[in-house]
Amino acid sequence: MCTPSYGIIFWGNSTYSNTIFKLQKRVIRIMMNAGNRDSCHELFEKLNILPLHSQYTLSLLLFVVKNRDTFKSNSVVQSINTKHCSDLYLPSVHLSKVRKRVYHSGIKVFNCLPPRIKSLCSDMRKFKSASKRFLLEGSFYTIQEYFDWNLLSYLSTGNLPVINDCQYCSFNN
Repeated sequence: MCTPSYGIIFWGNSTYSNTIFKLQKRVIRIMMNAGNRDSCHELFEKLNILPLHSQYTLSLLLFVVKNRDTFKSNSVVQSINTKHCSDLYLPSVHLSKVRKRVYHSGIKVFNCLPPRIKSLCSDMRKFKSASKRFLLEGSFYTIQEYFDWNLLSYLSTGNLPVINDCQYCSFNN
């Protein structure tokens, strides 16, 4: 099946992406003879196809890893050793237009990856495979679901983070 991924890092968070996602779900249901009201979460995983917003997330992650030298880490910007020192530095911006761009969105998505996947950055093939597997398991329908999963994973382990401390776990910030 052809996946709608051409240039997705530029249009993946546009308002039209929801229309394309609905079409993607309709095609998946037709392929699998599922009903109109059946959930597609399991169908995406069964077919090994990423939902549109997960494809967008994967494209952002690959962009960041391929261009890692253009990003600064928090440890370079701050001299204080914190739990986020290995994350990428997210410059503060005030315009929502800038926040939705590839550079800023890529940093936020990358910083919310599980550490075990972040550690694979030096090997692009392993990083891509692990990221895709993680996104398939999550089958995220929206970018916010991806950020919420990061928060929920802390809740399920019992290690409650200070929510205001995680500046990355919301797409609107």
